[in-house]
Amino acid sequence: MKKIKVEDAVGLPLMHDITRMARDYKGPVFRRGHVIKKEDIEILHDIGKKTVYAGEAEKGMIHEEECALRLSDAANANGAHFEGPSEGKVVLISDISGMFRVNNSLLNSINEIGDITISCIPDHFRVGQGDRLASLRIVPLYTDESQIIKAEELCKDKSLFEVIPFQPKRAGVIITGSEIFNRRVDDLFEPVVRKKLSDYPCEITGVVICDDDLDMIINSARSLLDAGSDLLIFAGGMSVDPDDLTPQAIRALASEVISHGVCAQPGNMTEIAYLGDVALLGIPGAAVNLPVTIFDVLLPQIFAGIKFSKQDLLRLAQGGLCMGCRPCHFPRCTYGRY
Repeated sequence: MKKIKVEDAVGLPLMHDITRMARDYKGPVFRRGHVIKKEDIEILHDIGKKTVYAGEAEKGMIHEEECALRLSDAANANGAHFEGPSEGKVVLISDISGMFRVNNSLLNSINEIGDITISCIPDHFRVGQGDRLASLRIVPLYTDESQIIKAEELCKDKSLFEVIPFQPKRAGVIITGSEIFNRRVDDLFEPVVRKKLSDYPCEITGVVICDDDLDMIINSARSLLDAGSDLLIFAGGMSVDPDDLTPQAIRALASEVISHGVCAQPGNMTEIAYLGDVALLGIPGAAVNLPVTIFDVLLPQIFAGIKFSKQDLLRLAQGGLCMGCRPCHFPRCTYGRY
């Protein structure tokens, strides 16, 4: 492409949008393809344009908007749709509430090609319908078509992005502690758990308060399972005190224990286990008096129906430290990003 003085571009089609920026406005004055007229010269000078790209593109070069459209067609974003192009880019918008997933290796491979830039929100991010998820564009106005072809080949039979919908669950809640069971103190766990679960498609099958008695905890859990619970949340009794029996009860029930203790604060003593496909979560007391703990980070993946692995939890080390911001900005912060 060659720059042409605006005075010499009269009669030629613009090869790009001309954008005007003011204090409260940013938008196109002339669109790509607009044939420049003599009366346009002063308008272009008023917005600081002395030269423009006008004429026809060289063979094999394609415009940013065509690139954006082809990239969006190739990306295979399940549970979301693209809008645009506008100002050379397309934007990915979520169609549903769920958990956003990114094919990180594919994303890196595409961004390494050259002129293509794709940015998105973090992997494992909880999103709602209508949320912005990603933006796709090239840096220059035109690029060699071979770059787009390479991206299309990389995306073949793969999804770059996905929003996994939240699945309905039936949750049973077991609250442990002799001081609560004997009514020496009021229970504070139930309202917290109910509030956090209300953000998901969840029916609570029952809430049981147990003494610090291993058999009582185990039998209460089994009763909730018999009632159809496919998620069990154990609240309290997760520390290393001799009276804290919840971890033992979870291990006695579980067919697979993923971890007791996670690389995250607050919520370090959290336990994650499974009985078949039923998730068993042991939630420490921090959930009562702090607005966000690792409990909030785990719930989206559980309701998305994805089982945790030990590697998932180890990756929490980077992003596992809450900065205690006031006011709290979770989940639009670094906490729980892995």
